[in-house]
Amino acid sequence: MSDPLLRVEDVHKSYGDEEVLNGISFELDRGDVEVLAGPSGSGKSTLLRCVNRLTEIDSGEIYLDGELVSGPDTDVNELRKQVGMVFQDFNLFLHLTALENITLGLRRVKGVPKAEARDRAMDHLKEVGLADQADSYPAEFSGGQKQRVGIARALAMDPKLMLFDEPTSALDPELVGEVTSVMRDLADEGMTMLVVTHEMGFAREAASRMMFLADGKLVERGPPRQLFESPEQPRTRQFLERLTTMHGGGTP
Repeated sequence: MSDPLLRVEDVHKSYGDEEVLNGISFELDRGDVEVLAGPSGSGKSTLLRCVNRLTEIDSGEIYLDGELVSGPDTDVNELRKQVGMVFQDFNLFLHLTALENITLGLRRVKGVPKAEARDRAMDHLKEVGLADQADSYPAEFSGGQKQRVGIARALAMDPKLMLFDEPTSALDPELVGEVTSVMRDLADEGMTMLVVTHEMGFAREAASRMMFLADGKLVERGPPRQLFESPEQPRTRQFLERLTTMHGGGTP
């Protein structure tokens, strides 16, 4: 059995007196899709940001592909080449076309020649269903299209791990499905993913495991079916029942 792709060991993070992450530990194997669920302020997004060093941990260790990536000697730029991140607010450059948004990182960070960068960007735009919009600007896109460009941009860097921080929370309900559909396709293709989302339909269908966080602690973790149908912790049951009621079970 191969080593886990991601290993998080006893991670702590505080802001002032507020402990946002309180001893989080878990492993993520290659090809796994893990959904992080929990109430606002439970530490889900902070945990994602710690994995790619957008936020620094106070103590603990994080390993990617067997290498310590949370230490002072880590090359953060090298780490971020291996870990793609999709944000809830898209983070696209408004003055660049969809194609240019994707090729920018390839050329500047990875040094990919212009023609090759364009070819790779077009492949990924095709993958997310936007090949015909390559020369359009973000202002011309719906929220769902912007997020799909964001996913294509992250994929173009050929990451080992993809992080999704509430990728559908800024979208109108009718646009959620086009983004979760792309994410399901990625899961089917074997992409390793760590996903913060309230879309429980996606969690049921695509996740290998779910993790429920509350007050900075990992309360419960297991296959989605287990957490939905027979959770061990009352708090998990209460949260998921409320969320499923609010979201109607998520996106079909």
